[in-house]
Amino acid sequence: MRITSALVDPALLDLPWSTPLEEWPADHLVALPQGISRHVVRFVRLAGTVYAVKETGERVAEREYDLLRSLERIDFPAVEAVAIVADRQTDDGEPLDPVLITRHLQFSLPYRALFSHTLRPETMTRLLDALAALIVRMHLTGFFWGDCSLSNTLFRRDAGAFAAYLVDAETGALHSRLSNGQRSEDLEIARVNIFGEALDLQAAGLLHESIDPEVVCEEVVTRYERLWHEITYEQQIPREARHDIEGRIRRLNELGFDVAEVAMSMVDNGGGYLVRPKVVDAGYHTRRLLRLTGLDAEENQARRLLNDLDTYRAESDLTDEQQAAHRWLTEVFEPVVRAVPAHLRKKLEPAELFVQIIEHRWRLSEQAGRDVGLAPAVQSFLADVLVHRPDEQAVLGVEVPTG
Repeated sequence: MRITSALVDPALLDLPWSTPLEEWPADHLVALPQGISRHVVRFVRLAGTVYAVKETGERVAEREYDLLRSLERIDFPAVEAVAIVADRQTDDGEPLDPVLITRHLQFSLPYRALFSHTLRPETMTRLLDALAALIVRMHLTGFFWGDCSLSNTLFRRDAGAFAAYLVDAETGALHSRLSNGQRSEDLEIARVNIFGEALDLQAAGLLHESIDPEVVCEEVVTRYERLWHEITYEQQIPREARHDIEGRIRRLNELGFDVAEVAMSMVDNGGGYLVRPKVVDAGYHTRRLLRLTGLDAEENQARRLLNDLDTYRAESDLTDEQQAAHRWLTEVFEPVVRAVPAHLRKKLEPAELFVQIIEHRWRLSEQAGRDVGLAPAVQSFLADVLVHRPDEQAVLGVEVPTG
C-alpha cells in the first residue's frame, strides 16, 4: 500500500485497505446522504473528521488530486483533497483499485438529500442560481469542468440562498483562460446532465408537479449567461457620467465579485468611454468580513453579517471600523453563538445561525409592532425553531432514497 498526501492522518492507516470499498464493514462507515456517482464512495469518520473515500483508477485519482489541490490554492469552492491510497491488495494478493480521499464539507448536502421530500419551486430556483454562479466562477478562473451536474455539486445554506461547491474534478482541466467554445461545451454538458437528473427526480416523485425538467436545464444556462454578461460586458459611458463607472463596480461587488482593475478607452468623436472591468474572483463580502472579524462565512451570510455590523456601528456612533468590528464580534455575535446549548450546535453553522436569528427577530418585531430586542429573539428562535431542525453538520444516520 502506498499513500500520497500533503498531510496524512495516521488514523487512515487503520482502515481496511485490503478489502474492496463496497465490502467495508459498517463499523467503519458514517451514513451520509450522497449523490449519484459512477464510482463506489464511502464516508468514514476518524478522530472527529469525516472523509469521503472513492475508488477510481490510479491516473484518474492522481489527476483529480492535483486539480483539487490547485483549486484549493486559489481558494476555489471545492472539496479538499486529502490523500491517494494506491498499490492496494487483498489478503490473497489480488490488486484493488486505488482510492481518492477528500475531506467531507461540513453542513453541506447533495441535491438528492435536498429532494428527499418534494422540493418547492422557489428552492429549486435557489439551487440553480448557486450552480450557475459556481460555473461562472470556475470559468473566470480558467477551469473547465467537463461534467457539470447537480450530482457533482454540494450545497450549503447561505442566508436564504445556497452556496455551491465542486465535489468531482476528475474530468476537469485548469487553463490560464477559457475560450468561448470551452465555456459553451461546459454549458451543453450541464444542460444534458441536469435534464437527466430532473427526469430521475420526476420519476421518483420528488419533483414538484409545477417543475418541468426541460425548463430546469435551460434555466441554469439562462442564469449563467445573465450573470456572465453582467460581469464581462463592455459598457459605453458618457464623458459627463463617469460616476457610472463606480456604480458598475458597486453592482459587481453586490453580486459578490471583486474587481481588480478597469480597462477604459475613448470612443471616437467624444462619445465617452468604453469600460470593461476585470473581475478576479467571487467572495467580496466574505473577504471583507474575514478581514474585519476573522469570521469565515458564505457570501450571502457575510453580506447580512456586515449589514448587522454596519447597523451596530451607526447605533454605537463608532467611527473606527476595526474597533466597531471587534466590539460587534465580542458583544453581539459571540454571545448569540454561545447561547446555543451544546446539543443543538450541530443543527446550523454559526454564521447561518446568526443570520436566521436576525430574520427571526425581524418577524417577531413585525408581529409586535416594535423591536423585541436580540436576547428575546434568540431564546424564541432556540425554543420554537432550532430545536425542530435536523442536524446539518454531517446529517449522521440519515437515510436518503436513491431511486
